[in-house]
Amino acid sequence: MNFDFSDEQKQLRDSARKFLEKQSPVSVVRRVLEGDEGYDVGLWKGLAEMGFTGAAIPEEFGGAGLGYLELCVIAEELGRSLAPAPFSSTVYLAAEFLLAAGTDAQKQKWLPKIAAGEAIGTFAHAEVPGEVTAERIRAEVKDGRLSGVKIPVADGAVADFAIVSARSGSGLGLYLVELAGPGVSREVVATIDPSRKHARVAFDGAPAEPLAAADAQAVIDAVYDRAAVLIAFEQVGGADRALEMARDYALERIAFGRPIGSFQAIKHMLADMYVSATLARSNCYWGAYALSTGSAELPEAAATCRVSATKAYQHCSANNIQVHGGMGFTWQFDCHLYYKRSNLLALTLGGLNVWENRLVARLRERNAVRDAA
Repeated sequence: MNFDFSDEQKQLRDSARKFLEKQSPVSVVRRVLEGDEGYDVGLWKGLAEMGFTGAAIPEEFGGAGLGYLELCVIAEELGRSLAPAPFSSTVYLAAEFLLAAGTDAQKQKWLPKIAAGEAIGTFAHAEVPGEVTAERIRAEVKDGRLSGVKIPVADGAVADFAIVSARSGSGLGLYLVELAGPGVSREVVATIDPSRKHARVAFDGAPAEPLAAADAQAVIDAVYDRAAVLIAFEQVGGADRALEMARDYALERIAFGRPIGSFQAIKHMLADMYVSATLARSNCYWGAYALSTGSAELPEAAATCRVSATKAYQHCSANNIQVHGGMGFTWQFDCHLYYKRSNLLALTLGGLNVWENRLVARLRERNAVRDAA
């Protein structure tokens, strides 16, 4: 079985890389990181014009209708460039919730705007530190009005709407809330990577439209599995770029009359980085296959690639700093940008322990089914 991308998908990757190298250089990342901008407006507009925001949105809703494999290719390049844009919160989460459980009216209203880059969405779920479970949700909807606090919400300060998890008389539900409407207040909160802004979003009787989700937790789990594969591709893209930075520096930095890459300690460090990044890529390809085919293996594949990609990105970004030595710790070098992003993505959708536990649980479920058969 061939798990490689097609020639057309590789061409899409090349186009995405060229576009992002031009529109999302490190200078843009640093400007957003150090400033008050929530994201780079020009980059977001360009991503939409390239058709990237609508890659997996069906054509009937204004999207390109390409598919998840193409979205995986785009995600990898976004991770490689540290793109300061609300892509993951809008495309991997908000759009996927609408596709999975949105009403016809909600889909018709918001999906074309997402595809055109005219709307930013997000998912507001967490309220307190630690793993998010249905029992820990305190936000509540009564008579169509939402009250509660969500923190941190990715791109929450700039999003036009949010899919919000909240309790109601019938249990946990999913609701669409327009964030510029009444009863909503927002403030940016500090995170390890300010190039991707997060916010505290407070709801005080905000109008909330229910999604058509009979089982909200099942929808959340399904969307998270899809998003986990896409986030993992971003992590692999970042890990590969960190490895390239370390390799290039090891070849050009001279110590004791020769490149530091010739020393055994640096060789071993770079080799370990390559192994972890390559293993993560292999697992991500399985995740991409399961995602694109709608395979029953997706929950297991998503947890596997999520765990391996998280470990690989954190490993490669940290070792990139070590290879650069004392200079790697300075603000002038770009190593810390990848280290920041690796730690932010490690917590996105739940931390490493959450996905390790999900992987173990899914392996046990699979084994139990086999034993019963």
